[in-house]
Amino acid sequence: MTDRPEHRPDALDDDNRCDACAAPPPRAVRRLRRTARAAALLTLALLLAGGAATGCGGRATTHHKPGTSHEQASGSVGTLLTATDAGGHRFREVSAEGAPEVQLTVRSDSEDGWNLQLAVKNYRFTPDSTGGAALPGAGHAHLELDGRKLARLYGPWFHLPAAQVPEGAHTLTVRLYADDHTAWAVAGKPVEGTAQLTATATATAPGQAGGHSHGDTPPPPQAPQSEQADRTVTITVRDGKVSPAPARTELRRGERVALRVTSDRADTLHVHGYDKELALPAGQEATLTLTADRTGLFEVETHTSGLVLTQLLVR
Repeated sequence: MTDRPEHRPDALDDDNRCDACAAPPPRAVRRLRRTARAAALLTLALLLAGGAATGCGGRATTHHKPGTSHEQASGSVGTLLTATDAGGHRFREVSAEGAPEVQLTVRSDSEDGWNLQLAVKNYRFTPDSTGGAALPGAGHAHLELDGRKLARLYGPWFHLPAAQVPEGAHTLTVRLYADDHTAWAVAGKPVEGTAQLTATATATAPGQAGGHSHGDTPPPPQAPQSEQADRTVTITVRDGKVSPAPARTELRRGERVALRVTSDRADTLHVHGYDKELALPAGQEATLTLTADRTGLFEVETHTSGLVLTQLLVR
């Protein structure tokens, strides 16, 4: 009889076990081992997926709109320069290749003033995301007359009333901005377009279109401020903050809107596009009522503090 090695499973590892121990383990044991491996792999997959979903730094990137990448939402487009425009907006420089471009064309309006057209390239107007992060080739424009800001533009067309332009030769400038209010720039210079404009003094009979008078003729009487309005917007300015937060006031053409503003500091209310102004005494409510007889998007802001109070969207 041939001697067989002593069977000591407690002292032998898998590589040195005896023939008696080399037999496959029972089916129940094999099933338990497979279940354990599957559970471990599932746990690892869940951990990896969770890490990917949290994005940068392990936090969910829910701070920007769906469909917008984290890189875009971070506002990292181009390079921020220390140079600024006259209003303190920093320049955001991008490469000349594919950079935004704008050209300005001025045409006389048959009724009053001029119609301005902005021909843009590599650029789109994004009024719905103004105040957000800087996205490539997107934003709004500023209109300036001889270096003085007249309005913020959210589209390629703008009507400039004659009353906003003094008699004489002037330079109109449109400059492109990103949604975060930085100015697009190339080679250290802002992306802008200019056009020359000359306003002449012409006496116009009442009811005649196209006039721009600079004489002693008194302006037509304004409608009483107490006249009932279709819409009333109440705004408070305190410590440099606007309440409620600036938003759009939608109006139908022909509706009357009353702007009731209380400012803790003396200032001047200005409705762009309508050339309406109202003195704001410190701590007192003042009301400006106007008829929305011109379609478009018009900003209401303060002159001294430069705060946007609301936007009138007239359809």
